[in-house]
Amino acid sequence: MIKMYDPICAIATPYGKGAISIVRCSGKGSIELVNKIFKGKDLTQVASHTIHYGNIIDGDEIIDEVMVSVFLPPKTYQKQQLEACRLLSEMWEC
Repeated sequence: MIKMYDPICAIATPYGKGAISIVRCSGKGSIELVNKIFKGKDLTQVASHTIHYGNIIDGDEIIDEVMVSVFLPPKTYQKQQLEACRLLSEMWEC
């Protein structure tokens, strides 16, 4: 069963090809979750309301080039004690 503050990731842009694709991740531990597949700055050590360039990886394989924005509680869109990340990519087809 999913609890209210469990991490969740969802596509936030319409399906199909577009200029950018956004995958939104939020919930307790979401930054650590994204950090496992992000090669760039350590997202657990960055300030809130910042954007970071890097790659989404699967092992040693680069999947995509992305920008990750980090929002830390309590100043999040939901006004809740949540962590949030947004992955922006030019190449994903959702």
